[in-house]
Amino acid sequence: MRLPQILMLTAALGLASCGMVRNSKLNPANWFGKSQEVTVAAEPTENLDAKGRSLIRNVLSMKVEPYQGGAIIRATGLPPTQGWWKADLVPLPLDENGVLVLEFRVFPPIKPWPQGTQPSREITVALALSDIKLADVREIVVQGAENARSSRR
Repeated sequence: MRLPQILMLTAALGLASCGMVRNSKLNPANWFGKSQEVTVAAEPTENLDAKGRSLIRNVLSMKVEPYQGGAIIRATGLPPTQGWWKADLVPLPLDENGVLVLEFRVFPPIKPWPQGTQPSREITVALALSDIKLADVREIVVQGAENARSSRR
């Protein structure tokens, strides 16, 4: 009779502690919060990179989604017209403060395209990073030409 009561009490206490772990920094799902818009600290050195890609005009959203073994950084950007293609998040070297800057790069249209509506122009791209690469990262910034979005641990 006493054993079932002890087991029930232990199970209830264990279940009650799950809420505390869910909101703590021990939970990998809480390592990076919601993104927020930040001002562009410095103009990029060049709008075009060596491959001919340019920075996306605006970064609309950015989210860091944890998975077992790392995180997926997903960003949505808005170019000026339709027809922009092959988007990439290009990582820059990690700075001394633990800030990882990812440049949102896209190829321009081959021929002129109409502007179109905002939903028809939105481009979403993702980049997977392992826990090893994220070990020293304290903040992730997705950089566009006119704005940037960041997420901190």
